[in-house]
Amino acid sequence: MEPILPNPVIRRHRRALQLCFAIPGLSLATWVTRTPDVRDRLGASTAEMGLVLFGMSIGSMLGILVAGALVARFTTRPVILAGMGLVLAGVGTAALGAAAASAPTVAAGLLFIGAGIGLSEVASNVDGAVVEGEFGRPVLPALHGCYSLGTVIGACLGVAGATAGLPVSWHLAAVLLLAAGLFARAVPGLRPGLGRPEPISSGFPASPGAGPAPVGGSRKRGLLLDPRLLMIGGVVFAVTLAEGAATDWLPLLMVDGHGMPAGLGSAVCAGFAATMAVGRFAGGPVVTLFGRPAVLGGGALLTAVGIALVSFADAPAAAACAVLLWGLGTSLGFPLALSAAGESGPDTTARIALTSRIGYVALLTGPPLLGFLGEHHGLRAAMLPVLLLMLIAAVLSPATAAGATVRGRAGRTA
Repeated sequence: MEPILPNPVIRRHRRALQLCFAIPGLSLATWVTRTPDVRDRLGASTAEMGLVLFGMSIGSMLGILVAGALVARFTTRPVILAGMGLVLAGVGTAALGAAAASAPTVAAGLLFIGAGIGLSEVASNVDGAVVEGEFGRPVLPALHGCYSLGTVIGACLGVAGATAGLPVSWHLAAVLLLAAGLFARAVPGLRPGLGRPEPISSGFPASPGAGPAPVGGSRKRGLLLDPRLLMIGGVVFAVTLAEGAATDWLPLLMVDGHGMPAGLGSAVCAGFAATMAVGRFAGGPVVTLFGRPAVLGGGALLTAVGIALVSFADAPAAAACAVLLWGLGTSLGFPLALSAAGESGPDTTARIALTSRIGYVALLTGPPLLGFLGEHHGLRAAMLPVLLLMLIAAVLSPATAAGATVRGRAGRTA
């Protein structure tokens, strides 16, 4: 079938979504690359920093829990706007907390950032699924690549700020102004009315993400009992935890676990973000050539190798190179698994919301648990459960094939 030629409105919508994916990445990477300085500013231990990070986990879970219902009630555009507003408010609050050396204020800022990302995550992915159908080719990996590109920019700014000794509060305030400007450019391109519920009918929505029927109690239970969707959710859980572990702990892992200076630890984090971006922008042809299950399974194994080298290699240079494998292997996991979930049955928004929610459980439980493990056994050893989960994800990856069932595949992979 010939690809659908997008009109200017659809192109403008895609550009707006690119910015909406980039802004959270920029904001989050800015925070992450300055965590060693924030830790010193607060005088917090590793376990106490885990509790501070718990604020983001709680916010993420709250956002993701209500996002699907809000999209069904108000459509995607208002939810994206609310989520982006919370992200900006969170960056400002974290800046105030860093200036006042107040751990509760910093945690509150992270809660706002997490809630904003959680809200916009589902809505932006539903919009991305619509645009993907209108373009007639994969779009979600490149959109998630914009998130990674945002993290690269944020990480590079973080390296520069840490190296120059720029106060964290000033740094966050400057990034807040930049993110607000990008958001102002994105707003006009977001189309209204997407994700609006439609009457329940048999079969699938006419276009991906075009608006699922309201999900009642029996249908929710049906999703929870869908073996293929749960297997896809297992993949999302693993890859989200692997990505989140790097996002939350990589600078401290390099500084405390491998003796790197803070600036170099932030540079390694920037390298992780860069390989994530490269993998996502280049992923479309790779998926077309090898198929989604093979790319997901191979990526999970590559991530496991990277984490193993970071955990067991004593040479800092080897650990830094292994981080690149970690980033490249993880890069396509989340967008490809979400695409698989969205097309696994009717109620696209509900399936994306549920699968994202499973992934956000990793963000809720991951940072504090890894922090407590790191406190008692070191951050290098704390990464080993993540390695195990990536091996499990490789085993589950065949469930992401187009038309797959728990017993096999009904069609070719996409």
